[in-house]
Amino acid sequence: MTTRPLVGVIACRREVEGHAAQMVTVKYLGALREYGLNPVILPVWSDQENDHEAARELLSRVDGLVLTGSYSNVEAHRYGAKRAPQNTRDDRDRDAAALTWIHEALDLALPLFGICRGFQELNVAFGGSLHQAVQAVPGMLDHREPGGTDKAAQYAPAHELDIRADGALARLFGDTRTRVNSLHQQGIKRLGEGLVAEAWAPDGLIEAVSVANAASFALAVQWHPEWQPCEHALHDALFRGFAEACRAHRGAVHPPSTTQLA
Repeated sequence: MTTRPLVGVIACRREVEGHAAQMVTVKYLGALREYGLNPVILPVWSDQENDHEAARELLSRVDGLVLTGSYSNVEAHRYGAKRAPQNTRDDRDRDAAALTWIHEALDLALPLFGICRGFQELNVAFGGSLHQAVQAVPGMLDHREPGGTDKAAQYAPAHELDIRADGALARLFGDTRTRVNSLHQQGIKRLGEGLVAEAWAPDGLIEAVSVANAASFALAVQWHPEWQPCEHALHDALFRGFAEACRAHRGAVHPPSTTQLA
């Protein structure tokens, strides 16, 4: 019997009913299960920052790492900026964990998939910077989600996406243009060194990146492919590619037994 790969999913620190909580929204967990993966929530703590030994021990137990989206943002001082007035929510515990885990995961050749905040974390981890309010930057689109509670409207395709023809994302998807949803206020200002831009919005904002010379799947996207991924060809390709990489990692770390009965 084949065991499903175990995928670590970074948590967010929130307050729930007056108590501190570690949480991940179900859409991420459900999408991973849909593609044959077993997600486990990885709690975040401020003392995880720069604890590389503990990070390696933790990540050596999983076959992939997902950095989810969140309503919080990477603290501006992490990339040498002052907090903008539009930047009102942070999560320093998640920052501490994510910015340590990213490099350890890559060193372990662990498949890495970043989404929205996770995309921005990856850029900051590689020395890049962020626009804290893209809608306030001259010439940029307003990338924020529509108001209201209609999830179908919020996650509907919002703009065109141009994909690098010879890039990692295009090789997964097989095309260089599609449409994606848009539910973010922040975005890449300066691309981190060692990252490769894989796709752009019509205003030139980078919407996907890969890690140059990564040993395994190492992609991050600014939009939200976890929402009903089977219904969108690019989102389906992303999750299929990540799942395949996680299965390959598990096979390399836990190869099937070749012992035969006499």
